[in-house]
Amino acid sequence: MTMSQTLHYISSDSLAFPSLDSALSDPNGLLAVGGDLSCKRLVSAYSQGIFPWFGEQDPIMWWSPDPRAIIAIKDIRINRTLTKILKKSDYRVSVNCNFDQVIDYCSDAPFRQEDTWIVPEMIDAYKQLHLQGFAHSIEVWMQDELVGGLYGVAINGYFSGESMFYTKSNASKIALVYLVRLLAQENIDFIDCQMLNPFLQDMGCKKISRNKFIYLKNKAINKVVPTNFWQARNL
Repeated sequence: MTMSQTLHYISSDSLAFPSLDSALSDPNGLLAVGGDLSCKRLVSAYSQGIFPWFGEQDPIMWWSPDPRAIIAIKDIRINRTLTKILKKSDYRVSVNCNFDQVIDYCSDAPFRQEDTWIVPEMIDAYKQLHLQGFAHSIEVWMQDELVGGLYGVAINGYFSGESMFYTKSNASKIALVYLVRLLAQENIDFIDCQMLNPFLQDMGCKKISRNKFIYLKNKAINKVVPTNFWQARNL
């Protein structure tokens, strides 16, 4: 943190966030601390390209990193192995059929070695966001067993992915491919992945500048999707 950068603290009685340009460069993208996880604040944050991310012992922290990670719908990378798996019929994929179970699995995914940032406070907040029609899940089933999935926040045509899980190999990749196919139906151009990791990079995720991201986010958020777009159903 340089001396010219100041960390902003926000109160629970104001939904205002500081300018994205004031986000710290170290740690990259930390914009503000404080506030709460009310639905109104979360919708306000995502509408501006801001997301919460913090550990169990931390205060609520709000982020807008530069660069930002996205997957362009046209650039989704499906390798030969995944192509073969997608052609099989031993799984079923749904949208919004069990959001609560997906986020619970994501918070305690078997493959995750580090402590989760999906703390109980976050789980409760996103379940409420789901009930209000802003948070959505993709589920992958084998017979009646949930074996993979993901969840994120959508405001009109803007989708910001939050987390994913799998208990069977490639199940989270299947969930991501089906999300891409779903968004492509409405000519939505990208998924906000927030920050790059090796899994996302393998799937075609790339970094773009914060300014470019905000431009794309603003275009997406003005794209109105049908009212039944996120209705619970099999895909």
